[in-house]
Amino acid sequence: MADNQSANIQALLSALNVFTRAPDKTSLENANSWLQDFQHSPEAWSTCNVLLLSPDAPPAAKLFAAQTFRSKVTYDLHQVDPSNLLPLRDTLVTALERYQSGPKTIITQLCLALSGLALQLPAWDNALQSIVETFGANPATVPVLLQFLTILPEEVSGNTRIPVTDDEYRERSTKLLSDNSEQVLGLLSMYLQATGVTHAVQSQIFDCLRSWLVAGEVDMPAFGKSPLLAFAFEALASEELFDSAVDVVCEMIHETQEIDDNMPVIELIVPRVIALKSRLEDQKDDPEKIRGYAKIFAEAGETYRLLILQHTDTFYPIVEAIGQCSAYPDLDIVPITFPFWMRLAQTIGKKTTISPLFGEAYKALMGVVIRHLHFPPDLASMTGQEADNFRSFRHVMGDTLKDCCLVLGADACLLSAYGLITMALSRGPQSISWQEIEAPLFAMRSMGAEVDVMDNTAVPKIMDLIPSLPIHPRVRYAALLIISRYTEWINRHPDYIAYQLQYISAGFEDPDPEVSAAAGQALKYLCQDCKQHLIEFLPTLHTFLTTTGAKLSQDDRRQVYEAIAYVISAMSMEKAAESLRTFSLDILSQIHAISSKSTAVTKQELKEVGYGLENLEVMLHVVGPFGDQLPAACQNSCQEAWSIFDTFVSKFAFDYDTSERATRVLRHGITLFGQSALSVASSVLSRMVTSFEATGFSSFLWISGKFVGRFGHESDPVLRNAFQTLYERATNKVVSLLQSKDPRDIPDVLEDYVQLLLQLIRMAPDVFFQSSAFPLAFRATMAALTLIHSDLVFASLDLFRDILTHESLTPSSSPPPKFPIYSSAIKAVMEKEGFEFVGYMLSGLVGDFPEDSTAIVVTIFRAVALLWSTQLVAWLPPILQQLPPSSTPNQVKQQFLLDVTNSLNTAQYDKVKYSILALHRASRKARDRRRVTPLNQA
Repeated sequence: MADNQSANIQALLSALNVFTRAPDKTSLENANSWLQDFQHSPEAWSTCNVLLLSPDAPPAAKLFAAQTFRSKVTYDLHQVDPSNLLPLRDTLVTALERYQSGPKTIITQLCLALSGLALQLPAWDNALQSIVETFGANPATVPVLLQFLTILPEEVSGNTRIPVTDDEYRERSTKLLSDNSEQVLGLLSMYLQATGVTHAVQSQIFDCLRSWLVAGEVDMPAFGKSPLLAFAFEALASEELFDSAVDVVCEMIHETQEIDDNMPVIELIVPRVIALKSRLEDQKDDPEKIRGYAKIFAEAGETYRLLILQHTDTFYPIVEAIGQCSAYPDLDIVPITFPFWMRLAQTIGKKTTISPLFGEAYKALMGVVIRHLHFPPDLASMTGQEADNFRSFRHVMGDTLKDCCLVLGADACLLSAYGLITMALSRGPQSISWQEIEAPLFAMRSMGAEVDVMDNTAVPKIMDLIPSLPIHPRVRYAALLIISRYTEWINRHPDYIAYQLQYISAGFEDPDPEVSAAAGQALKYLCQDCKQHLIEFLPTLHTFLTTTGAKLSQDDRRQVYEAIAYVISAMSMEKAAESLRTFSLDILSQIHAISSKSTAVTKQELKEVGYGLENLEVMLHVVGPFGDQLPAACQNSCQEAWSIFDTFVSKFAFDYDTSERATRVLRHGITLFGQSALSVASSVLSRMVTSFEATGFSSFLWISGKFVGRFGHESDPVLRNAFQTLYERATNKVVSLLQSKDPRDIPDVLEDYVQLLLQLIRMAPDVFFQSSAFPLAFRATMAALTLIHSDLVFASLDLFRDILTHESLTPSSSPPPKFPIYSSAIKAVMEKEGFEFVGYMLSGLVGDFPEDSTAIVVTIFRAVALLWSTQLVAWLPPILQQLPPSSTPNQVKQQFLLDVTNSLNTAQYDKVKYSILALHRASRKARDRRRVTPLNQA
């Protein structure tokens, strides 16, 4: 036995030694896997005890030993004979005494282990008291005691992996924490006041106090009588203790949120909080101090907001202090205050009357926020990341402006921002900066959601102001986005549309791409919300496209097409069809021209056609279907459009981007033409499968699946034959790809292929099951189960469920004529592929299948157990043998095999469900455990 232990130690030291070098990835993974497997073993208890207490063991080995004790107390306490549990406690306490001087990492791991053991060991009746007695009397060991007392509530309340029942947890947590809270407060008070106490120990005391507060284990009335409350505020004057004291003060305030129960303590806390207000001015040059005070004031404001409203005279200084923090120039500190303003505004919104002081506070806040919104004078001084962060933060500040609207009213806030602009403009163009105009404009945009669409006070002034704003790209950008935000208001005030269109049109001509993009967005929303009023402007928009459209970037052009589509969608059906045809023919003629070109097509020409396809796609998406009866203007459009697309796809299928865009347009064509598309369906499917065979691009499978889904119920023999041809040729191509490529290289092809199979089995089962492609399709779909790709795995599992639970497999006295053929095909495939299929299923279940897929796996296994029970019993042993022990420990495999076998032998097929669920839980627990400790840091 000693030889075994010695061998274990040598192997462990060798594995740990790998991490001290710079090894290859394989060596690292092998060493890490060995260490994790060793941690799971029963031998690890004794081996780690020897290492931990050995003076000659290297530091990494000692830390690993301590980590292992913590891990095994959490997961493997069942390996210890009950009679050895108290000796295990003594071993850990002895080790903690040995390492009282450090290193801290080992002390922490041992404290975690002891905390976990205390929760699971009722026989350790006086756990906390015994640790206090062991480490609390000697000043040299008090830091160890404080570390244990800090970790205990965190581990007891936070480590959900410890296997105890709810009743056991309630009993032990009460015994360990609630019953000892008063004693802990007394100890901390005593240590804090001890002669010669160091800042390091005081900091530990505050950390410990915070831990008990966070766990909710401090009785606040008792805490109010403790000197700890006053000490925490006094410590704010100490450089060394400031951060710890801020955390404690915030937590003590938070713990008094039950106002009625804690008024005596609140009366002690609030004067001390208010007394800190003067420090905001005294220490304004120290951002870290201001950050700490901002946290305290914000926590007090949020917790006591009802008291602030009820007793404004007493509590209002807290609001003033938070206002000062909001006005602080450091924008990392400012957002600490935002949750307070939001919650106070929500509370004020429920009150019928409030003190005018709050109106003044929110007016001041709005002015502060708009000042913070100002871009710096020199934008070039900001790095790209800083600029992005500032832009993101502006939107956060915009939410706070909405809080101001809730208190002050949207009209008042808008007029205030409007006043800032008019005041700046009154000084003349030479003495104002663009930032003074842009920031209030941004504020108006942020507050747009709060505006009443019937407003006739503030918004008309803003709309009248826009055309007279200075011509600066940032100002124009902000103004265009205001138009985007206020389009619902403009819909109720259509007289402004002509002016807005002029301003938007000018925006498209601005050389700044951001301004042009904002113009596209403004036009899109204007057309979306005011579409009825814009019908008369449609010829103007068409002229704009034909004259200016070519100068726009594709993103802007696409937004214009989308805007036009919204207007078309508001027209009568006949006029909408005519307008859609007009705009579509511009694009289709472009496609026809490039398809008919006898000379080589340039990349730029193909790119432009791709843009046209994008624009056609967005129009068709917005306009949507016309219904079962097509308008006259569309009667022959389907065949005409397909003849153009057929030639185009045949010529340019090899260009990936082009094929993607073309098939997306075809998808919207199905929606637009509906049943009328049946006349071209066979031709489309033929072209798509030919293109897929030639290119291997998944988009051709994707659109084929959409056609099968739309017309799968049709009985036309030509179409059924097209389905079969598609199925067989697509399957042969996928099988060919899998012979030359790893499934990981073609996830898009596999996903669209499986989706096509799902449409076939559901819409055309006669084609799906009777074809010679069925066994190949089954096998190809199994390959998809090996990928870490949630959508693909779900689709594959859905397909297997549809196959293995098909109605044809259910015995019936008078089945439909083709059901015996379907049933025979399914059984033949399972006889051949069943062993490998079950292997894939179990491997995925204990491996990388998505968490939510377990229910589908259960359904599939129940079907297999019901119809192939004899084979399943024979398949399982070798399959389970192949599953990695890291995800499926041997005892779990044995239990699963026993449970499934018993279920099958007793014909209790429903119990297979519980076997699968138990296997899944056990494997997940094993995998979670391996992710807990980064052993390469040992």
